[in-house]
Amino acid sequence: MKNIKVIRKKYLHPVRMYVFTSAVFFLVFFSMFHVSEKDVSITNQRAKVEEGFSTIKEEAFKKAKTKEDSAGIIKGLELLGYKEADENKKPDSVVRAKNKKNGFSYSLSSDVSNYKTLKEYDSVQKTLPANKRDAGLTKIITRRSVGLNEKYNGDQQKIATELINKFIHSIPYLLFVSLPLYALYLKLLYIRHRKQYYFADHGVFLIHLYVFTFLFLLFYFGLDKLEEQTHWKGIGFVQTILILTGLFYTLKAMKNFYKQGWGKTIMKFIIFNVLCLISLVILFALFLAITYYQI
Repeated sequence: MKNIKVIRKKYLHPVRMYVFTSAVFFLVFFSMFHVSEKDVSITNQRAKVEEGFSTIKEEAFKKAKTKEDSAGIIKGLELLGYKEADENKKPDSVVRAKNKKNGFSYSLSSDVSNYKTLKEYDSVQKTLPANKRDAGLTKIITRRSVGLNEKYNGDQQKIATELINKFIHSIPYLLFVSLPLYALYLKLLYIRHRKQYYFADHGVFLIHLYVFTFLFLLFYFGLDKLEEQTHWKGIGFVQTILILTGLFYTLKAMKNFYKQGWGKTIMKFIIFNVLCLISLVILFALFLAITYYQI
């Protein structure tokens, strides 16, 4: 019995490992990926389009000799989508979080920005015929957008900042939800070995992979910061080698745990990763939508 206790103490409890490494990882992650209002810029889409049309219009009018020529130019531009600017109409806007490698966009259509309050939006909707009113998902999204405009006094930078930071802080919950889902995929992939591997076994295997991923990403982000400081191009090559090594480690771990040949393991590894990627995209969209209704 004493020998058994000694052997058990050599191994860390998987859940404790997950809690500890995830806590360290997200402390670092949140400090590195925090967006402030100064990191967010607003670009006016409509202004850019109108500026392009104005340039074309100006050049075309230089060659116009008669009123008929001018009318023809205007008609041609209108066919391309040009309309005279309406000073009373608010422009479409896009909020973009600036990042060296990635960006985040939040768009607000002019239809939404025309309403200052939810009360105003609801009042306008009531005056419209039933077939012209917003309904279903369109109504839900529009009301929420108007509500955010009202809450933040139309400050698109603040809306984008709150949305990005709130979403970033929801990622730990997203990963927690993904774990049993991925365990289900492994359960289905190894359905013929259901008596040998229970759902909990797949879960424990995934916990170890998650712990490895947290440690891997910490090292990867560390190299990113080192590249920013030193500007050494060789770090990109090191990161590529690191990614390939990480993929091989995961594949080898899957082979060792489930004790199948390379052929079956590689096939199941590919299927598993495709399923995980699709699920991750869906979970990101779902959590982003939830975050949008929480800010």
